[in-house]
Amino acid sequence: MSNFLKLTPIAVIAGLMLSGVDILIAAPVAFAYAVIVGMLVARFKFSELLDAALTNLQNFLIVFLILQLAYAVAECFMATGVAASVINLALSAGLTARGVATVGFLCTCALSIATGTSWGTFAACAPIFLWLNHIVGGDILLTIGAIAGGACFGDNIGLISDTTVVSSGIQGVEVIKRVRHQGVWSLLCLIAAAVMFYVAGSSVAGSGVAVKASEAIAQIPESVWTKLAEERESAVILLKQVKGGVPYMMIVPFIVVLGTAFAGVNTLICLTSGILSSLVFGWAFGTVTSLSDFAGYCFTGFSDAGGWSIAMMLWIGAFGGVMYKMQAFDPIATLILRVSRKVRHLMTCNALLCLLGNAALSDEMAQITTIGPIIKDLTEKNVEGSPEDMYTLALRNATYADAMAVLGSQLIPWHAYMAFFIGISRSVYPLAEKTIDPFGIIAHNYLAWIAVVSIVVLTYTGFDRFIPLFRIPGEPQVRLKKHAETA
Repeated sequence: MSNFLKLTPIAVIAGLMLSGVDILIAAPVAFAYAVIVGMLVARFKFSELLDAALTNLQNFLIVFLILQLAYAVAECFMATGVAASVINLALSAGLTARGVATVGFLCTCALSIATGTSWGTFAACAPIFLWLNHIVGGDILLTIGAIAGGACFGDNIGLISDTTVVSSGIQGVEVIKRVRHQGVWSLLCLIAAAVMFYVAGSSVAGSGVAVKASEAIAQIPESVWTKLAEERESAVILLKQVKGGVPYMMIVPFIVVLGTAFAGVNTLICLTSGILSSLVFGWAFGTVTSLSDFAGYCFTGFSDAGGWSIAMMLWIGAFGGVMYKMQAFDPIATLILRVSRKVRHLMTCNALLCLLGNAALSDEMAQITTIGPIIKDLTEKNVEGSPEDMYTLALRNATYADAMAVLGSQLIPWHAYMAFFIGISRSVYPLAEKTIDPFGIIAHNYLAWIAVVSIVVLTYTGFDRFIPLFRIPGEPQVRLKKHAETA
């Protein structure tokens, strides 16, 4: 009975979020309830539970610094022309109904990697591609599914994405090594999804006449501009830059961030280089005309991070610390260990646990910060192997936590992501308000289906060995400790 009660805080936070309560309210309430359960059921003192919460939050300190810079980079890239240059390069060949979903997918993939934000990418690109889709006669649900998947692609693998940073930090792995681990797999998922979007788009009976993004932007109603300005002011700036054009040299700050990251430069330095280079190139090419305006972009990024993400993570981190102190997830761990005969079985269960946790919590960051420590603990306590092999398993756990959070969210109808996508889509393209529904978007989000299914199948079967850098060690390099003890 006590084991069941220890799990009820998860039911509380899941129930609150499913009922529409924001995570910033649900998390503090769940934390308070978890403390009460810890005191009454697990017999801990309040001071012990508070210490556990604060101890868990220590792991987030460097993450908070990175998040501040990541949000600032995203804002600077969207407002100085860096993101616009990425979009215009991707759109330079023009679009037709057959290719609008595919190009939208690839464009949002590139932009989400550049900005590290799926929410900002979708908000910026939805007006472009939904109206382009309207002009050329494409399939609206196919296009939404494409840009939703593309927006989340960079959020899963982007070096400046908050989910990439947090999921890696919780597992104790370096962001750049984590990106290298999943890089080829992610690229293969991207290629497979792009092919499927192209095949699906080829069956659309639309116009074959190419249309430029500027023509679609010019047809966006004033009411949509007003709504978008309320949601994301920098997205308005970005759209105007895409329409008016920016020098292609403004892509250099994006290349600087990618180059320094892949060179192994510290993440804080990498992000700072993106901010400074966007200022230098923006000033040189006229997209930045005021230092005070540029400082305002940075301020907006810092405040956005502190106003929601960091505040939410503080409560979720404290909640996770209390749950860890109570060993609330031991029954789940016991069940997973009972059904696992190999390390691959355990790792597969870790992936599925992340997906189920995301469905229960309805928030990608809540899943990462709550379930991430569980799969970390499961692996470290029950698998033995060399430090190098254990680090590889940690890399895979970080990939699970992020992929099942960001891409897995695309398959959950009640998830916060889905509500955001539908809300933005209906606001910027009101003509299809009654035809845009979560199940239609889910059915056409080919990237999410490919990524979620493939990572589970590849892990369980061991076929991940055929993908460069993605293989995880198996027996006898690593083995479950319960087998080692009976050997």
